[in-house]
Amino acid sequence: MASTTQPDQTRSARFHVRATPKQAELIRAGASQRGVKLTDYIVESLCAQAEMDLADQNHLKMSPQHWDDFMKALDAPPEVPQGLKDLFSRKSHVESR
Repeated sequence: MASTTQPDQTRSARFHVRATPKQAELIRAGASQRGVKLTDYIVESLCAQAEMDLADQNHLKMSPQHWDDFMKALDAPPEVPQGLKDLFSRKSHVESR
């Protein structure tokens, strides 16, 4: 994953978290395995999870015109490339024997 902070940005926000000893050991082991500082490991891991959580949203915001265009595109028959049509029109390797 690419670093979520730019080199010229100063970290000023603080998060205080509590973990069980087992969780802390696991987190430290993960950071050590990747060869990164503990803070970098925690921040990058949390940002990656947040990006996945936000990407899973199923709510779309768009204008009525864009919504209509979107629905038309979903309802339209699929466009099948000619190469794919050609591929499936051939006899299979088993049938050609």
